[in-house]
Amino acid sequence: MQKRDLNKSGGLSAGATAPSAKRGRPFGSTAANAAAAASSADSAAPSNLLGPSLQVHTSFADQNNKRIVLALQSGLKSELTWALNTLTMLSFKEKEDLRKESLAKIPGLLDALLQVIDDWRDIALPKELSKKPRVRTLGTNSLVTGFGNEYEVLGSSDNLKISGLGSASSANEALGQRNGTKAHPTEWWFDEDGLFNLDEEGRAEKQLCAVAASNIIRNFSFMPENEVIMAQHRHCLETVFQCIEDHITEDEELVTNALETIVNLAPLLELRTFSSSKLSYIKMTEKRAVQAIMGMLESTVKAWHCAAAELLGRLIINQDNEPFLLPFFPQIRKRLVDLISFPAIDAQAAAVGALYNLAEVNMDCRLKLANERWAVDRLLKVIKMPHPVPEVCRKAAMILESLVSEPQSRTALLMYENAFAELLFSESRYADTFARILYELTSRPSNKFTVARGVWGM
Repeated sequence: MQKRDLNKSGGLSAGATAPSAKRGRPFGSTAANAAAAASSADSAAPSNLLGPSLQVHTSFADQNNKRIVLALQSGLKSELTWALNTLTMLSFKEKEDLRKESLAKIPGLLDALLQVIDDWRDIALPKELSKKPRVRTLGTNSLVTGFGNEYEVLGSSDNLKISGLGSASSANEALGQRNGTKAHPTEWWFDEDGLFNLDEEGRAEKQLCAVAASNIIRNFSFMPENEVIMAQHRHCLETVFQCIEDHITEDEELVTNALETIVNLAPLLELRTFSSSKLSYIKMTEKRAVQAIMGMLESTVKAWHCAAAELLGRLIINQDNEPFLLPFFPQIRKRLVDLISFPAIDAQAAAVGALYNLAEVNMDCRLKLANERWAVDRLLKVIKMPHPVPEVCRKAAMILESLVSEPQSRTALLMYENAFAELLFSESRYADTFARILYELTSRPSNKFTVARGVWGM
């Protein structure tokens, strides 16, 4: 449940107005739905049942900015917990704009938060899945048993001089391999589980810290003061894209926070940042970034594929991103058409919004979408049902108008002429749009049906 602020007098004034809502969250976000439900519940509940509310002075961040950053960088459990809890509360507050501005001005804060996530990412996968398999001889032509003792045998020059106790050729071959890789007899210590590796409890604590840091970064992305800085911060973009790239093995809440962060930054995001001269930490490329988005779009989790659809719709607005998205247009188009058929209204809204932007900026997408099986039928179904959000229905009608504007698409759309005419008379809100669609279909000289009607009329 969202926390509520009490004014300095200790209570809410009778004439106080409700705080303005945050900018739109991704369609299908469970966090958004829960926040909406909590907000409606709070508005109906009496103030004396809300419980205590934590209060932080507006100058707290300015007075403790260095301590917060140093606490995040220290890695100490107590300091890290204090810093994450403080930033979570400060970034979650919605009423005090001064607090948001002070957070945006803290130097090194974003990098320190990203380091917390990177520390978890370094140990996120089990070592058995991440390290390369080591070749074991299992005692063939050797004194050793194949369970690690070969390091001592092959690492000692005295053992190589012993004849009759093993094959000298196999020993020399193994020694050549070790010299070629410049290995040391003690390197096995770094490959095995040592004394200083984290146990399960330590790994769980690292994971919780990473999720908390991702939630703070997500909250920062909702603040307009932070958008430009975060959208141009290569380390930030690489970290969040890598989180969604590994959505199969990564923590679900961490993936959701990373995805919502990218959706908020999408209008200002340029994929070519990954090939710029800025310092890179993960070597993320434009192709990998788009593939990560496609992985989320194909996901069965509603919150993920809805947010991915909205993300693609926002990215395509920037013409600099179009060359990186063009190779994936066939997959994107088919998946968005499938999402329109889903019974979930938020999935339909996200898909229609993305297709609207794609059809507006790319001619090839308009041509292929007009010939896509079930595409026009499903767009008409969104209008006929109708969708609870009128803006979604309007965008669906505008997509059909964009499709009919291409001469090569009109022949495929003629079979829907009766459906367009029916909506012209039944849906008064979109009558102008369907009137223009019918005009485009029936008044062009290149249309064979129009020519026939002209001859018949003569």
